[in-house]
Amino acid sequence: MTRVPQISLVIPAWNEAALLPRLLDSVAAARDCWTDTGRSAEEIEVIVADNGSTDATAQIAHGYGCRVVLVEKRVIAASRNGGAAVAQGEILCFLDADSTLHPDSFIAVVTAMADPRNVGGASGVTMERWSAGIALAYVMMLPLVWLTGFDTGMVFWRRADFVALGGYDERRLIAEDVDFLWRLRRLGRSRGQRLVRLRRVKAMTSTRKFDKHGEWHWFTQMPAIAWKLLRDRHAIDQFARRYWYEDR
Repeated sequence: MTRVPQISLVIPAWNEAALLPRLLDSVAAARDCWTDTGRSAEEIEVIVADNGSTDATAQIAHGYGCRVVLVEKRVIAASRNGGAAVAQGEILCFLDADSTLHPDSFIAVVTAMADPRNVGGASGVTMERWSAGIALAYVMMLPLVWLTGFDTGMVFWRRADFVALGGYDERRLIAEDVDFLWRLRRLGRSRGQRLVRLRRVKAMTSTRKFDKHGEWHWFTQMPAIAWKLLRDRHAIDQFARRYWYEDR
């Protein structure tokens, strides 16, 4: 008898043929760890939300047995929402396609969400490689994580709460994840719940932005860009499209 998924992992993807196999191999390893505890592999659902790829992203995802959903609106928030719309799991997880999972990720998530005090959370990330520039950029982000409780990597929460909050804001080209976490934290606080960070099962993320723009680009390029963004609100969308949406 087919089991209803307990966890739905949504992977937004656009032209990710180069890195998607690495992620899906790590998902398979995490699913093996899940089944080693006596659970069923059918309890983990993997959805690739293909945001109009022109490469072999969809074919690769199909080859790994993923459910593939085509999302035509070229906004990452829409891609995330499109994957979530077909998800069946009680728990929704989201992870970018240039990442990989820790083998114990699914076990850690279901354990965290079994605690009614937790409204959701994130795994956190480590980098696929390190350099002085990458390490300094990473360290500079940590105070924001400590201050807000928001983290990145594989994020997760209950599907019912995601639906109640209306999902990701598709008007935003960037920071849709931060906006959603603000709303989720507010909902959790109204019920005495908290966000949790699973620091022992960090996802690994690629350094392709540093590979392309330079090890120190957060310090050599970003200050000038930030100044421009403050002076021209339309520049935010222009920058987002250039830096994130036209990368490959």
